[in-house]
Amino acid sequence: MKPVNHLNSQTGYTVREATEEDFPAILSLIKELAAYERSPDSVTNNVEQMKREQNHFSCFVAELPDGTIAGMALFFTAYFTWVGKSIYLEDIIVSQAFRQMGIGMALMKRVIRRAQDEDCKRVRWQVLDWNEPALSFYRKCGAEISGDWLNCTFDEKGIALFNDIRT
Repeated sequence: MKPVNHLNSQTGYTVREATEEDFPAILSLIKELAAYERSPDSVTNNVEQMKREQNHFSCFVAELPDGTIAGMALFFTAYFTWVGKSIYLEDIIVSQAFRQMGIGMALMKRVIRRAQDEDCKRVRWQVLDWNEPALSFYRKCGAEISGDWLNCTFDEKGIALFNDIRT
């Protein structure tokens, strides 16, 4: 399938597939989000790692006419036992300076379109319970927001130490 770029005629930004050249801007957006989410020191990812691992994710970017990357949606294909093939939207980020331009909605539409094109049964993501602007946006999109599930995580250290745990 040939990549399609979508130009928003009112603001002039283009939503397109990300390339390796976009990784520094994408990482900058990730760090901006981490700072907003009160975890600025938690980002350990870097451009070189993204290059090595790029087969494990897909990403759309919103690019302004001057080449500035104003937002991104990073996602991957997942398989959920109850429904099957799905997209997991890891992050959708619009830089603070470029909000209220429709970029978030344009990125979400591209992710949903990808889910439809690939016959996915679900698109899932997480949002912090205190992030009211994001919650409002997702409600506007028509998303179902559930408070029933809790996150479980092993970080790198936890993965390494897991086998040392006595059962």
